[in-house]
Amino acid sequence: MAGTGKSRILAGPDGPTAARILGASLLAVDDEPRNLRGLERTLSHAGFTGLRTTTDPREVPELYRQLQPLLVLTDLCMPQMSGFELMEALREQVPHGPLPVLVLTSLRDRQTRIRALRAGARDFLTKPFDGAEAVARIRNLVEMRLLEQDLTSHNQRLERAVRQRTRELTRSRQQLIRRLGQAAEYRDEETGQHIERVAHMGALLGRLAGLGKIECARLEAALPMHDVGKIAVPDAILRKPGPLTDQERAVMQTHTTVGGKLLAGDESRLVVLARSIALTHHERWDGSGYPAGLAAEAIPLPGRICALVDVFDALTSVRPYKDAWPVTKAMDEILAQAGAQFDPHLVALFQGHRSAFEGILRPEFHLASHSSSSFHTLYEDEES
Repeated sequence: MAGTGKSRILAGPDGPTAARILGASLLAVDDEPRNLRGLERTLSHAGFTGLRTTTDPREVPELYRQLQPLLVLTDLCMPQMSGFELMEALREQVPHGPLPVLVLTSLRDRQTRIRALRAGARDFLTKPFDGAEAVARIRNLVEMRLLEQDLTSHNQRLERAVRQRTRELTRSRQQLIRRLGQAAEYRDEETGQHIERVAHMGALLGRLAGLGKIECARLEAALPMHDVGKIAVPDAILRKPGPLTDQERAVMQTHTTVGGKLLAGDESRLVVLARSIALTHHERWDGSGYPAGLAAEAIPLPGRICALVDVFDALTSVRPYKDAWPVTKAMDEILAQAGAQFDPHLVALFQGHRSAFEGILRPEFHLASHSSSSFHTLYEDEES
């Protein structure tokens, strides 16, 4: 049964808000048709146009699902289903917060009112109700519901904007890290592919070592910065074709601490990880590395991973001071340094999946095809 009568929109400076209030979807249920007709006349005279009524409370859950009314007006004492049972049924569709329910009741005792409020009702109208009071209470509740919806929509827009900004910042940070790492490699007569290979081999070794998807994505994004401190090493040392003197070697070793200083001050998880790798990727398992002489598991796992894959790629690449080693010879050197320079557990994992690491060395390995999924994983990490 639907409401009848002419509808009118209230005039005034709040016209648009009044139009939304008066056009709001309302649902009323009462087993007495006479009560519903009186409510229809009252609301129609006030300009409300969206009232739907029923005498069977069992229809309300499905009507609520279809109509999504801003407000449900319900009697408490009905034979097929009480108002309390009806509110319990509506709770399945409105699991949190107060229910959008206005109780219509002739019961005036305090206990009933408290029970209805605890069941989720927002307000009461006592039957027989005064028309002006009913319109005022219904209007106030509808306006409040509209404000709640507007606030929810506004918050959702803000959340979308924050997610987009987070995505942009994550991508910018990742690109900056990669390009700074490439800048350091170009000074070392590299093409930048060294840091790409190290990043992918490091992520693979991290996964084999038990790191999760997000940790591996963050590791892959941070590894290109491992040698960023080389920016401060003079070309005469960095590109020297022969062995370094002790003094030159000492200068070269400062690239770890310089890298740590360059990456200091940013508390994002990605940059903190990149700083740790820059500082520790020349530490050795036996404690004879630099700059801090850390040993064994005192060296952070990302630093131990970088140490292994960095040396493997360096050995198999052309450098100013050496030709590229065959993969077999490089692998033998890695095995020989297990327990001395490298974490023996990581060496075992590396050896056990040797073909996968060799595949990353091949020219046909499409590095770009891996970057997108890693970025999205990293973005999900930053967003969380």
